[in-house]
Amino acid sequence: VQLQAFGGGLVQAGASLRLSCTASGRTFSDYSVGWFRQAPGKGREPIATINWNGANIYYADSMKGRFIVSRDNAKNTAYLQMNSLKPDDTATYYCAAGHYPLLRANGYAYWGQGTLVTVSS
Repeated sequence: VQLQAFGGGLVQAGASLRLSCTASGRTFSDYSVGWFRQAPGKGREPIATINWNGANIYYADSMKGRFIVSRDNAKNTAYLQMNSLKPDDTATYYCAAGHYPLLRANGYAYWGQGTLVTVSS
């Protein structure tokens, strides 16, 4: 499955942004989708994951409250709604597809190219 993440950009602190992850090539609903981010000079950090039908959603503890993950299998797209953004949220955001909803990067075989989110103070 091929993934493409988009929707990043430059926003001010306090703003909201919704990222999208569009899949092609294989049946999107066969996969769980994970969202991760990587800030400059830091490792890849898990944000959230959603299983194939959206019934099971898990968030990393540090991401609970401001981030909301969802998906629309009819559109082959997963979403990450980000609210009350802070400068520390500046990072490249990635979506990934795998068989299980895991909060670890090595649980995913397929990755999108990432979309940059920059939050100014």
